[in-house]
Amino acid sequence: MKKIIAMALVLCMIFALTVTAHADDKIKIGMVTDVGGVNDQSFNQFAWAGLQALAEEDPSFEVNYLESKTDADYQTNINTFIDEEYDLIITVGYMLADATREAALDNPDQKFAIVDDATNADLENVACLTFAQEQCSYLVGLIAGYMTQSKTVGYVQGMVSDTMNLFGVGYISGVLEACPDATVLQYNANSFIDTAGGNTAAKDMITKGADVIYHAAGGTGVGVMNACAEAEIWGIGVDADQAAVLNNDWIISSALKDTGAGCVAIAKDLKAGEFKGGEHHYTLADGAIDFATTGDHIPADVLEKVNAAKEAIIAGDLVVPTSVEDCPTFTLNK
Repeated sequence: MKKIIAMALVLCMIFALTVTAHADDKIKIGMVTDVGGVNDQSFNQFAWAGLQALAEEDPSFEVNYLESKTDADYQTNINTFIDEEYDLIITVGYMLADATREAALDNPDQKFAIVDDATNADLENVACLTFAQEQCSYLVGLIAGYMTQSKTVGYVQGMVSDTMNLFGVGYISGVLEACPDATVLQYNANSFIDTAGGNTAAKDMITKGADVIYHAAGGTGVGVMNACAEAEIWGIGVDADQAAVLNNDWIISSALKDTGAGCVAIAKDLKAGEFKGGEHHYTLADGAIDFATTGDHIPADVLEKVNAAKEAIIAGDLVVPTSVEDCPTFTLNK
């Protein structure tokens, strides 16, 4: 009997070690949000959705996230994942650039990825996931320019930065291509989480005659879209397909930026042993960005023109401006 018990104990120990080894074989991906949080109905949420889908598709991945309530949480959350020996830490948003850089320099063997930042592209252990947001913004700008009746449209931006400014540059360029004598009202909310402020800004634009408003403002933009619906004018969302996410019939389109696609791609590179630091740039040609048609609100003739522009951009026959210097009517940086 003692031998049987001893053998049972040995088998249990072997089983426990096997389970532990199997758990350790998991590729652990940790995502740190910016202050918008994981349910921002924008780029944080899109990134997390992509990672969740990856883990469901491939059980060898284990994915988790930590939310940042303030910018003081960035470094703490990153360090938590480092201490827990995650294989890849993905930080979402350019506001985490400094915290990511500090952690990457202090932990050269730790692999990182950051969404919407290229300032860390010089570090071998940081993959910078950037997107040609000016391209999808140009397409929704065309929609706004073709659809406006008042020849006055609006644009609300979350914060001013080189990365964020590309949304406005693309949008304004598209609007003026479709309607050269249009006026584009512009507002910098200086926040990605001020829903009330976004609502007030949009209402002010509507008072001034805007009949289409686009936002690139994260959670602040939810207030913008709500104001558009209340006034029954067209709103244009960003990152996610916000007509579907917000169940809003007055969102004519959204400039889609699938941050999740970039996160999934770099995670798969890691698994394949092909992780590389530097900039990884995604464009219309990659399918990571696009424009939404949910609700079928875009008239057929407008949709045809926008799709033609999309194909021209992909083919290289149409080049969207990529700097504020190429878009003099962009004023938020002045």
